[in-house]
Amino acid sequence: MGKKLRIVLIFGANSEKFPETMFEFDQYLGFLAFLTILTIGFWLMIFLLTFVIPYWIGGSIIEMIKEKRAAKKAKQDK
Repeated sequence: MGKKLRIVLIFGANSEKFPETMFEFDQYLGFLAFLTILTIGFWLMIFLLTFVIPYWIGGSIIEMIKEKRAAKKAKQDK
């Protein structure tokens, strides 16, 4: 079954309105590169929002509490 016949069977008699290929090969590679970059960015954002930023904020709060305790203890020792 030829390519033209398959297109006619899928789209009907007016298959001339539909292009035989949706993308050229270089456009296809660009599209794949775009999807790859988009996916990497999405998972990087998820990783940063769920692990790195809470770890950073939690560590900062713990350090601030330790500094306040150390200052309070140093003031009491004088």
